[in-house]
Amino acid sequence: MNVTRVVMFSGGIGSWAAAKRVAAEHGTENLILLFADVKGNNTSEHVGEDSDTYRFIAESARNVGGTLVTVRDGRDIWQVFRDRRWLGNSQLASCSTELKVKPSRQWLLDNCDPLQTVVYLGIDWSESHRIPGAMKRNEPYTVAFPLNAKPYLEKHELLAWARREGLVTPRLYDLGFAHNNCGGGCVRAGQGHFRLLLRTMPERFAEWEKRESDMAAFLGKDVAILKEQSGGQSTSLTLQTLRLRAELQPSLIDDADIGGCGCFVDEEER
Repeated sequence: MNVTRVVMFSGGIGSWAAAKRVAAEHGTENLILLFADVKGNNTSEHVGEDSDTYRFIAESARNVGGTLVTVRDGRDIWQVFRDRRWLGNSQLASCSTELKVKPSRQWLLDNCDPLQTVVYLGIDWSESHRIPGAMKRNEPYTVAFPLNAKPYLEKHELLAWARREGLVTPRLYDLGFAHNNCGGGCVRAGQGHFRLLLRTMPERFAEWEKRESDMAAFLGKDVAILKEQSGGQSTSLTLQTLRLRAELQPSLIDDADIGGCGCFVDEEER
């Protein structure tokens, strides 16, 4: 049977490493690297992936081999939030569902027979608890996890591997971000992540702060991406408040609250 192998190719180091393992085991003749672009038709440099992420996707795809396929919904995350009348956060991120999962799923349904296709995700050994959910959400396709097998490698080892291959690794990792997705901003991220964004990419932080404020005005509600615990209660924490705290009361910011990226794994419907 001629099997088509589709790697969800996000721009993260894990998806590159997963693709390398698939190519090494099965070759590249029927290998698809599927990238879902959240930028849509927006032309702002602060919407969508970081410019260096797009550079890395192109260069790392050439390094792996196979065929790079890009899918787009056409909207960006802020348009999705307006359409759904819901500002994404760590509990529910409709941007993931609308801009990554659905376009990728539609491409699979249009182009790949489930009986002759294997879908690969870059979930590694440290995230094995996410595998059952990922398999269920991708039915009826067979799903495999190349990084959840020996040799078990940590992120710094994956980055070192890419450099040995002659690749220039994405700058977001060099700046200290845990993930190379969504331009350094993500509604699933936490206080520490956004403080890092403020420190390293203040213009992009300013764009997120404005967009969050615009969504609150659009919805007529005091909504925010972040949460904080106070007096045993969870309350909203706006990016504007986070910025002011970083300037005046930095000890109030939980730098350990990084959050996480769950696209293709933890997506939810509202």
